[in-house]
Amino acid sequence: MRLLITGGAGFVGARLARALLARGTLAGQRIDSLVVADQAAPSADLCADARVETRVGPLLAQCEALRREPFDGVFHLASAVSGECEADFELGLRSNLDTTRALLDALRERTQAGAAPTRLVFSSSVAVFGPDAAVPMPAVVADDTLPTPQTSYGTQKLICEVLIADYTRKGYIDGRAARLMTVTVRPGRPNAAASSFFSGIIREPLAGEEAICPVSPDVSHPVSSPQRTVDGLIAVYEASREAFVGRTALNLPALNVRVGEMLDALEAVAGKAVRSRVRFERDERIAGIVARWPQRASAARAARLGLQPEKNFEDIIRQYIADCAATPQALKGLGR
Repeated sequence: MRLLITGGAGFVGARLARALLARGTLAGQRIDSLVVADQAAPSADLCADARVETRVGPLLAQCEALRREPFDGVFHLASAVSGECEADFELGLRSNLDTTRALLDALRERTQAGAAPTRLVFSSSVAVFGPDAAVPMPAVVADDTLPTPQTSYGTQKLICEVLIADYTRKGYIDGRAARLMTVTVRPGRPNAAASSFFSGIIREPLAGEEAICPVSPDVSHPVSSPQRTVDGLIAVYEASREAFVGRTALNLPALNVRVGEMLDALEAVAGKAVRSRVRFERDERIAGIVARWPQRASAARAARLGLQPEKNFEDIIRQYIADCAATPQALKGLGR
């Protein structure tokens, strides 16, 4: 089979690519070719695999050429992040909405020419939920909670969910949208996502650096580890149409945790000195965005696919430490 991962050089995309290559199969078929498309080239280990092909550049510019390429499956992860979309409205529309429409039309063209519908998994977001004066957000957002996004990023993700559902209804694709929880702990440096601090308050202290937390320790949010996120994307792809149930998006599993509990877990795993490197300094812009996001989420449909969240945040921190075993600079704050 031939697969495409958009955003495949990014953190989640690259991890997904490695997981698929290690498995060698997906939905019972052997993976012969994996196309990784992103603004930047993927890491050397991915490029070294003979099954990997790369497409470098803005995805919107690549979609015309993709019309001529047959794909059995697509994982569409490419996206501008939340903070970018609030700061640059046109960027969000172009990167999230226009690009997704162009990709869907490339797949539609092949189906209309007689090819079988390509199976597509779209990485949506918990940011599709938000508080609206007419439709108050429940304490726990579920698969069937009415999405009322309060950010441009969440709005663009929701529009894409609905487009994918309609292209699926028309038989142009076999689409499934999975709402990702905030993925933490991400390696590297902070990005423009409003949720970036959820990783930063763990990552930087472990590296021996100060981290600034822009929100109160009482802020609660649904999160997931990188590995559980990748497992969820693969399970959604492999689910039968009947098991996925309908065409609407589902929530991936969430560990519902407060910022203070995250720091308690950091202290339990790494010690008080590491925790003390986190300083609270409120950022009204970030705090305002996060205040419009869900505090807790459930995932009943994902559970029926066999997916479960982590048991505690300490396990997520340990996963990050294990992932960084080959990069001791990332853990120099542990004093090892």
